[in-house]
Amino acid sequence: MFVEYQLTEEQLMLKDLCRQVAETKIKPVSREFDEKEKFPHSIMEVLAQSDLFGICIPEQYGGMGGGLLELCIATEEISRIDGGIAASYAASFLGMFPILLFGSEEQKKRYLPSIASGEKLAAFCLTEPEAGSDAAAVKTTARREGNSYILNGTKHFITNGGEADIYTVIAVTDKRRGPRGMSAFIIEKGAEGFEFGKKEEKMGIRASSTRELIFNEAKVPAENLLGGREGIGFIVTMKTFDQSRPGVAAQAVGIAQGSLELAVDYAHKRVQFGKSIASFQGIQWMLADMATKVEAARSLVYAVASMIDRGKKDVGAASACAKLFASDVAMEVTTEAVQIFGGYGYMREYGVEKFMRDAKITQIYEGTNQIQKNIIALNLIKKYTK
Repeated sequence: MFVEYQLTEEQLMLKDLCRQVAETKIKPVSREFDEKEKFPHSIMEVLAQSDLFGICIPEQYGGMGGGLLELCIATEEISRIDGGIAASYAASFLGMFPILLFGSEEQKKRYLPSIASGEKLAAFCLTEPEAGSDAAAVKTTARREGNSYILNGTKHFITNGGEADIYTVIAVTDKRRGPRGMSAFIIEKGAEGFEFGKKEEKMGIRASSTRELIFNEAKVPAENLLGGREGIGFIVTMKTFDQSRPGVAAQAVGIAQGSLELAVDYAHKRVQFGKSIASFQGIQWMLADMATKVEAARSLVYAVASMIDRGKKDVGAASACAKLFASDVAMEVTTEAVQIFGGYGYMREYGVEKFMRDAKITQIYEGTNQIQKNIIALNLIKKYTK
């Protein structure tokens, strides 16, 4: 990093810890997990032993009491080595945020400690075949029967699907009310009528599990209605993404940083026309542009995360800016890194192509970048239209 971010001593220690874990535990097995599309159970255990699942969970629920900035620091450092393993890690927080933000005190005490300890992973379940960018198009239904809700429908592209133990699921409880008829439920793995379907084969982040969830008359206790209120599912979704999108942006920054470091190292070693290609001005300018964009993205991510940690309420546009810019930077920087490697960059042996594959998803999930532009533009128009 060229820029001084005025991190606290605790944050710097966290950064060092995450880098050490990533270098010593993740790097040696990264290629294996990617090629075999294996979920990194062993790495999740290491992260749990390092108390990294409790980073931004309050101390009263078994967490470390940190904030979103700490989560972004950890996600960035893990992504610098492997974006797929970072996705598995960060997705548990995505499933946790709705409980932290909207759960009843009883729900928080019941579920947050096991997530904070890493004993149980979490997942957030919104996306369906017809509900992705259009978050209000959810078709999964939930009807009340006595002391239970009965869910029917299918979710797909769910990160940590099949591996998580705790799922926050968005379903329609009153279709007449549109988005206001959506509710959120906490569903545990093994619940009656809750099954897992197809596991996706992906271009990138292959160490993460992306799976279909099937609800066939799935029975959920009424006390698992998030916050004890129907009709808040859409708000839960939007507020959760406000919190989680800086994490995706941090993942993008880490991926970009990792590929940049590989490119710099390779440029020093690669000799053409009798000299290191790092001595060529064309290559130097590429590296300079890459480094500048990575620092700009990191600055934006840290600023937005800090703003959220300070309690700023209207953060949708800022979160969208961070996610949009950082993910575009990640795609650009990783593509340029492959270019610097030349033909070798296209070969799996050198590893840089994996960064390029992993970068692409950051422009897509948790709201495509086109959706981020919509959010930013609408907020801009609202702010400056008189």
